[in-house]
Parts: sequence; C-alpha cells; structure tokens
Amino acid sequence: MTRFSFDLKATDGQARTGVIHTPRGDIRTPAFMPVGTSATVKAMMPESVAATGADILLGNTYHLMLRPTAERIDRLGGLHTFMNWDKPILTDSGGFQVMSLAGLRKLTEEGVTFKSHIDGSRHELSPERSMEIQKLLGSDIVMCFDECPALPATEDEVAKSMRMSMRWAQRSRDAFGDRPGHALFGIQQGGVTEALRAESAEALRAIEFDGYAVGGLAVGEGQEAMFGVLDYAPGQLPKDKPRYLMGVGKPDDIVGAVKRGIDMMDCVLPSRSGRTGQVFTRHGVVNIKNARHQDDPRPLDEACACPACRNYSRAYLHHVFRSQEMISGMLLTWHNLHYFQEIMAGMRAAIAEERFAAWEADFHAGRAEGDIPPR
Repeated sequence: MTRFSFDLKATDGQARTGVIHTPRGDIRTPAFMPVGTSATVKAMMPESVAATGADILLGNTYHLMLRPTAERIDRLGGLHTFMNWDKPILTDSGGFQVMSLAGLRKLTEEGVTFKSHIDGSRHELSPERSMEIQKLLGSDIVMCFDECPALPATEDEVAKSMRMSMRWAQRSRDAFGDRPGHALFGIQQGGVTEALRAESAEALRAIEFDGYAVGGLAVGEGQEAMFGVLDYAPGQLPKDKPRYLMGVGKPDDIVGAVKRGIDMMDCVLPSRSGRTGQVFTRHGVVNIKNARHQDDPRPLDEACACPACRNYSRAYLHHVFRSQEMISGMLLTWHNLHYFQEIMAGMRAAIAEERFAAWEADFHAGRAEGDIPPR
C-alpha cells in the first residue's frame, strides 16, 4: 500500500510546490480543496468537480455525524463510496462548527457537549470521538480535534484555548493510532501572537503529525492581520510536511498564503458565491445579477475554458439567475471552481520555474483592470 508522504519539488522564495502521495491518488500542491460539507459539493456532480482539476475534497465531520451519521456512512461503504468520489478526502474535526454554536454548547477539558442545530438532539464531541467518526467516514486526511476561539479575544483567553487544543492534539494522536495510508494533521493555534504560535508549533512537533495546519485564522481578523501571522507561522512548522491554511479564502488570500509558504487551502466561497450570482474572474468579481449583463453576448471570461464560459453568454447566465433556475448555480459554481483551480495550476508552474513574483504581479494587474463593460 502506498503510504502517505509529501515530496517537496521546488521553492521560490517562501512559495512551495510538491506532491502529497496517498493510496487514493496524488495531491498536487499548492492545492485548493473544494468543500463538500454534507457529502456533496453543492450544485456539482463529483465528476464535474474532478474536471475542474481538484485532486482532493473536504468533508465536514460535524454535519456528517448529525446527518446521515458516520455509522450509516460506514455501513454503506465509507464516504468515498457514499458520495462517488474516488480521490482523497480530508475531513475537518468538527471543532470549528461546534465552537460556532453559541448558546448551544458546553466546553470542558473532556470535550464539547452540544445541541444539534437540526433537531436539538444532544451530542458529545471529544478528541477520541472525532477520531472515531473520521475513521468511520474513511477519511484519507484526518484533522485533530481543537478549539478555535473567535477573535477578538484577549491574549490570556487565546493562550488558555491553545494549550487545551495541544492537550487535545495529544489525545487525538493517541486515539488515531497507527493507520497506514491515512494521515493525521495537527492544528497550530495561538491567535495573532507570535510567541503563542511558536509554543503551539513546538508542542505539535513533539507529538509528530503527518501534516500541520495553521488554524484560528480567517475568523474575523482581516487580511492584513492574517498575512501578518503567515509571515512567520508556516516557518514555525516542519519544512518536510504539508502546511494547510484552514478556511481560506478569496483569490488574493490564496495567492498571499502560497507566497508565505502554505501548501493547502479550502473554502466554501467558490460554491457559495456561485449560488448567489457572484463570479470570480481574471479581472475581478462579476455580479451576474446586475442589469448590465442582460444584453451582453460575451462569456464571463474569454480566456476561460469552463462550460459556463465556453457555451453560454453573460446574458443567458443573467437570465437563468434572475429566473432562479437550478442551472444558474451549477454553471456559476463550475466556473468559480475552475477558476480557483486555474490559479493553483498557475502558481504550481510559476514556482517550479522560479517566476512566482512575475506571476503574482500579473495576477494582481489583471484584477486591478476590473471587469470591462460591454461596448
């Protein structure tokens, strides 16, 4: 069996490109992971997601444990079979979603007791239970259970939370055990304080994980603060293991993260925006709902090869969005995911050829031009 491993191929400044090897296939890095919250990337067929260039999907432990339950998915052959996706899957630990349930949860050293947002039923989630759920799902990459405090928070609050997350990281490692072909990632916490981030990284290194995530960002601190942390946080983590920035983000967030040494990212933005008529292009964001598009025969992006751009006009996409037709979300989501994967492919090539700075300058210049109105 192929064991999980990371092959760092090239660097350009702090930017890196490589390959994560798994029994279910290789993951080219930098990698963007589309989010399949409830065993589906909304508005997309699995083969359509693969056609955009995605090597890996993200599934959500919290949502899947509530519905249809991890035990049911296990009985039905595991998450890959259940959702008809034969490539790697990373599952988050459920911690972020549970921590977001203000007023519906109780936090202790043991874990979290919470009420389902679906039916109010009571559940418990701990490092051990999170590992059990993710094993039942059959995840290729498992995330350790952590707490992600919302910002702003005091440094004492962040420190207390981080240290408990490090204790939970050890419990996650112990519960995960030895599972050849599967990987467990640790999650660095510490807010926006460099010393706390360093302490967290040291604790995770001592436990030893197959990969490391930079957690606790994209939670309201803003891009400037996030980049400030990323200027040092990836360098605190092992160079020979994948580095994953959780929950990011917009195209310029992604490019800035890769520039600072991040290898993996995920975000619901491409699919959520597609369903609300927001489209990402080389020239910035297009709001297809705007009346200016109703007579425009051009594609969303003349240089894009996705089905939405290849086969349909802005006028048509405006019409089906305004008419609330399902094909609108399908086509716009497909375009967004395709565009995000084009960004990743462009960065991989640029890093390998040591021209990342020039690629980044062209990326920002194109977006600065803005969307060109029809003549």
